[in-house]
Amino acid sequence: MALIDWQLDGTVAVVTLNDGENRFNPAFLSAFSEALDLIETDTQASSLVVRSAHEKIFCNGIDLDWLVPQIQRNALDTCKAFFYQLNGVFKRLATYPLPAIAAINGHAFAGGAILACAFDFRFMQTGRGFFCFPEVDLGIPFLPGMNALLCKAMPRYMVETMQYTGCRLTAEQCAEHHIIRQACPPEVLMADVLDFARGLTKKRPVMAELKKRLNHDVIQAIDVEDVPYIESGQFHIG
Repeated sequence: MALIDWQLDGTVAVVTLNDGENRFNPAFLSAFSEALDLIETDTQASSLVVRSAHEKIFCNGIDLDWLVPQIQRNALDTCKAFFYQLNGVFKRLATYPLPAIAAINGHAFAGGAILACAFDFRFMQTGRGFFCFPEVDLGIPFLPGMNALLCKAMPRYMVETMQYTGCRLTAEQCAEHHIIRQACPPEVLMADVLDFARGLTKKRPVMAELKKRLNHDVIQAIDVEDVPYIESGQFHIG
């Protein structure tokens, strides 16, 4: 099975993350980027939806089983390339010329929750899965670009609350605090997401320019502010 599959449902490109917990490593990020490129160049899709094939997990963030050994053996070039690649996916979604919708059908933890913030809209399944940034307990500070993504998607008070406490939110709590557009029972999540996505038939050049301007702070943070942190090679894990 491919790490990531996609198909067209009318005007909606539906991407399915198939790699178990969908943790970020070079192979997964490459497959994700390739899918986004093909949808843009080879289809006339007018919106993008991303979901997980896992029954309990949307995305659990960085593949620490892969990354930590790289840090331990001081493979700095490999680590730097990984963080630039990860930032490339975040930036790609934040500037993608289609409305991008995350169908969060399970846990979105750490980088997985940051990934969800890179989307324009978020729907989340009720009764299964939490939205959480546990980095404060893992000893992993956020890069400026990650902070900018959170601040574009969440009220500032919740960015602070979730980063400083590592608390876990349900779908209902995410909806209450305007982190997601809608909390959906599992049996209607994809129907609700697709119904919303089908109504987004905007012109790609306009969407691209709107997102470029609206997400200027994200782009600036990723392209400029993150660079010295990554180049320092001081990757804090624990």
